Amino acid sequence: MKNTISTIAVAITLLFTANFAQASTVKTETTTIEVADSSQLQAVYDAYFTVKDALIKSDAKLTSAKATDLLAAITAIKMDKLKSNEHTAWMKVVKKLTADAKSISTTSDLKKQRETFKSLSKNTYDLIKVSKSTEVVYKQYCPMADADWLSKEKAVKNPYYGSSMLTCGNVVETIK
Repeated sequence: MKNTISTIAVAITLLFTANFAQASTVKTETTTIEVADSSQLQAVYDAYFTVKDALIKSDAKLTSAKATDLLAAITAIKMDKLKSNEHTAWMKVVKKLTADAKSISTTSDLKKQRETFKSLSKNTYDLIKVSKSTEVVYKQYCPMADADWLSKEKAVKNPYYGSSMLTCGNVVETIK
């Protein structure tokens, strides 16, 4: 009788332990998927920032190359992995983002690249407001260009004028 009770107690303990381990595994997998979802759009944001940095340097060739990288990040997005609100925002801006990135990547005219960057910045802003970046992002505004852009740094470095008016502008919003 004591052996039977001991055997049943051991069996119940093993079942609870196995169930707990399985529940922990499921929870870990879910967390991993959520992190992967967020990092999809982060790749687009990071590529956007490299385009902005190339414009700050007034380097049309580098800007074109970075816009090609941005285009690759945009096309790599798996929409079925996005959260519902991100998916909705993505569907609204994906065609514009793609067109802007293509336009910037196929021209070596810095003036045209900067003009297209205005639209690229607006659409990236619309997306980042919904999905959030993994870092604090600053929306900055240049009154001379009458245009906004996004930056990871609070210090103003103007992509519309480069070194000729590097600090023209101000932070108008902090996105956390």
